[in-house]
Amino acid sequence: MDKLGAMMLESPTFIDRSGYFPGRNVETTFFELNEGLKVIRKKVGEERYEALLALSDRMRAHFEADPEDKTDDAIAGRELIHEMEDILRSARKRK
Repeated sequence: MDKLGAMMLESPTFIDRSGYFPGRNVETTFFELNEGLKVIRKKVGEERYEALLALSDRMRAHFEADPEDKTDDAIAGRELIHEMEDILRSARKRK
């Protein structure tokens, strides 16, 4: 959830402007997200994990299509962040 919140703020380029993380970009951000999903795979279940991974791929495509945040692609990518959060919330309630 924390990663998704940060991604909402850093999208669509994910480039760090503070200077503390000079190598951060779309590639590294989605690598981090997908590796994090692997860590929670057993907790959320296979079906949710596959759905989250598919949303991650779609989200990345939207952000890469709109790096200047001028079209609806970046907005669509942010909407997918909300969808991922909903899936994670539903996994928490399942416990």
